[in-house]
Amino acid sequence: MTLSFIRAAHEAPAAPGAYVLLVRLAHPLEVAAGRRHATLAPGRYLYCGSAKGPGGLRARLARHMRRGKRRRWHIDQLTESGESQGAWITLAASECDLVAALGALPVPLDGFGSSDCPRCRSHLLYWPAGEAPAFLAAQKC
Repeated sequence: MTLSFIRAAHEAPAAPGAYVLLVRLAHPLEVAAGRRHATLAPGRYLYCGSAKGPGGLRARLARHMRRGKRRRWHIDQLTESGESQGAWITLAASECDLVAALGALPVPLDGFGSSDCPRCRSHLLYWPAGEAPAFLAAQKC
Protein backbone atom coordinates (compact mmCIF):
# COMPACT_ATOMS: atom_id res chain seq x y z
CA MET A 1 0.00 0.00 0.00
CA THR A 2 1.47 3.34 -1.04
CA LEU A 3 0.86 6.31 1.23
CA SER A 4 1.94 9.93 1.02
CA PHE A 5 2.08 12.26 4.04
CA ILE A 6 0.69 15.77 3.67
CA ARG A 7 0.71 18.56 6.23
CA ALA A 8 -1.96 20.75 4.62
CA ALA A 9 -5.13 19.91 2.70
CA HIS A 10 -4.09 21.87 -0.41
CA GLU A 11 -1.31 19.26 -0.90
CA ALA A 12 -3.92 16.51 -1.44
CA PRO A 13 -5.44 15.74 -4.84
CA ALA A 14 -9.07 16.57 -5.57
CA ALA A 15 -9.56 12.86 -6.29
CA PRO A 16 -11.36 10.12 -4.34
CA GLY A 17 -9.26 8.22 -1.83
CA ALA A 18 -8.73 7.28 1.78
CA TYR A 19 -6.70 8.89 4.54
CA VAL A 20 -5.27 8.52 8.03
CA LEU A 21 -5.69 11.85 9.81
CA LEU A 22 -3.22 12.58 12.62
CA VAL A 23 -4.71 14.59 15.50
CA ARG A 24 -2.86 15.53 18.68
CA LEU A 25 -4.82 16.23 21.85
CA ALA A 26 -3.12 18.41 24.46
CA HIS A 27 -5.80 17.82 27.09
CA PRO A 28 -8.26 15.04 27.97
CA LEU A 29 -11.39 15.12 25.83
CA GLU A 30 -14.85 13.64 26.43
CA VAL A 31 -16.13 12.11 23.18
CA ALA A 32 -19.24 10.22 22.13
CA ALA A 33 -20.10 7.79 19.38
CA GLY A 34 -23.81 7.19 19.60
CA ARG A 35 -24.53 5.97 23.14
CA ARG A 36 -20.89 5.15 23.82
CA HIS A 37 -18.72 7.66 25.65
CA ALA A 38 -15.05 7.84 26.56
CA THR A 39 -12.48 10.26 27.88
CA LEU A 40 -9.53 10.39 25.50
CA ALA A 41 -6.17 10.97 27.12
CA PRO A 42 -3.80 13.58 25.74
CA GLY A 43 -1.72 12.16 22.89
CA ARG A 44 -1.80 11.21 19.21
CA TYR A 45 -4.85 9.75 17.50
CA LEU A 46 -5.25 8.35 14.01
CA TYR A 47 -8.60 8.56 12.26
CA CYS A 48 -9.16 6.54 9.08
CA GLY A 49 -11.66 7.95 6.63
CA SER A 50 -12.60 8.12 2.99
CA ALA A 51 -13.28 10.96 0.59
CA LYS A 52 -15.49 10.01 -2.33
CA GLY A 53 -17.53 13.17 -2.81
CA PRO A 54 -16.91 16.38 -4.75
CA GLY A 55 -13.38 17.68 -4.25
CA GLY A 56 -12.14 14.29 -3.05
CA LEU A 57 -9.30 14.14 -0.54
CA ARG A 58 -8.51 17.85 -0.76
CA ALA A 59 -12.03 18.93 0.20
CA ARG A 60 -12.51 16.37 2.96
CA LEU A 61 -9.15 17.06 4.59
CA ALA A 62 -9.68 20.82 4.30
CA ARG A 63 -12.89 20.39 6.29
CA HIS A 64 -11.20 18.24 8.92
CA MET A 65 -8.29 20.66 9.29
CA ARG A 66 -10.49 23.78 9.47
CA ARG A 67 -11.57 25.19 12.84
CA GLY A 68 -15.01 26.58 13.67
CA LYS A 69 -17.05 24.12 11.62
CA ARG A 70 -20.44 22.69 12.53
CA ARG A 71 -20.00 19.29 14.18
CA ARG A 72 -21.32 16.72 11.73
CA TRP A 73 -19.14 13.62 12.14
CA HIS A 74 -17.58 11.89 15.16
CA ILE A 75 -14.10 13.11 14.17
CA ASP A 76 -15.23 16.74 14.44
CA GLN A 77 -15.04 16.34 18.22
CA LEU A 78 -11.27 15.79 17.96
CA THR A 79 -10.49 18.23 15.16
CA GLU A 80 -12.27 21.07 16.98
CA SER A 81 -10.46 20.38 20.26
CA GLY A 82 -7.09 19.06 19.11
CA GLU A 83 -4.54 19.93 16.48
CA SER A 84 -4.68 18.29 13.04
CA GLN A 85 -1.05 17.64 12.16
CA GLY A 86 -1.44 16.16 8.70
CA ALA A 87 -2.61 13.01 6.99
CA TRP A 88 -1.36 10.00 5.10
CA ILE A 89 -3.32 9.65 1.88
CA THR A 90 -3.88 6.92 -0.69
CA LEU A 91 -5.84 6.61 -3.90
CA ALA A 92 -5.60 2.81 -3.90
CA ALA A 93 -7.04 1.59 -0.57
CA SER A 94 -10.17 1.96 1.53
CA GLU A 95 -10.49 3.37 5.03
CA CYS A 96 -11.12 -0.19 6.25
CA ASP A 97 -7.86 -1.34 4.64
CA LEU A 98 -6.08 1.41 6.58
CA VAL A 99 -7.74 0.40 9.85
CA ALA A 100 -6.71 -3.21 9.23
CA ALA A 101 -3.09 -2.16 8.56
CA LEU A 102 -3.08 -0.27 11.88
CA GLY A 103 -4.84 -3.12 13.70
CA ALA A 104 -2.18 -3.48 16.39
CA LEU A 105 -2.98 -0.03 17.79
CA PRO A 106 -5.43 0.42 20.68
CA VAL A 107 -9.06 1.38 19.99
CA PRO A 108 -10.13 4.17 22.37
CA LEU A 109 -13.89 3.99 21.60
CA ASP A 110 -15.83 1.29 19.74
CA GLY A 111 -18.03 2.61 16.94
CA PHE A 112 -16.17 5.90 16.56
CA GLY A 113 -16.37 6.87 12.89
CA SER A 114 -17.55 3.38 12.00
CA SER A 115 -21.20 3.32 13.00
CA ASP A 116 -22.15 2.39 9.43
CA CYS A 117 -19.21 0.02 8.87
CA PRO A 118 -19.87 -3.72 9.28
CA ARG A 119 -16.15 -4.57 9.08
CA CYS A 120 -14.39 -2.28 11.57
CA ARG A 121 -14.66 -2.02 15.34
CA SER A 122 -13.64 1.66 15.15
CA HIS A 123 -12.03 4.07 12.70
CA LEU A 124 -10.24 5.88 15.54
CA LEU A 125 -7.00 4.50 16.92
CA TYR A 126 -4.63 5.67 19.63
CA TRP A 127 -0.94 6.00 18.69
CA PRO A 128 1.07 5.46 21.89
CA ALA A 129 4.43 7.14 22.39
CA GLY A 130 7.21 5.43 20.50
CA GLU A 131 7.81 4.40 16.95
CA ALA A 132 5.29 4.73 14.17
CA PRO A 133 3.32 1.70 13.03
CA ALA A 134 5.31 -0.15 10.36
CA PHE A 135 3.49 1.11 7.28
CA LEU A 136 3.56 4.73 8.51
CA ALA A 137 7.19 4.62 9.69
CA ALA A 138 8.66 5.55 6.30
CA GLN A 139 6.82 8.89 6.41
CA LYS A 140 8.10 11.74 8.58
CA CYS A 141 5.67 13.91 10.49
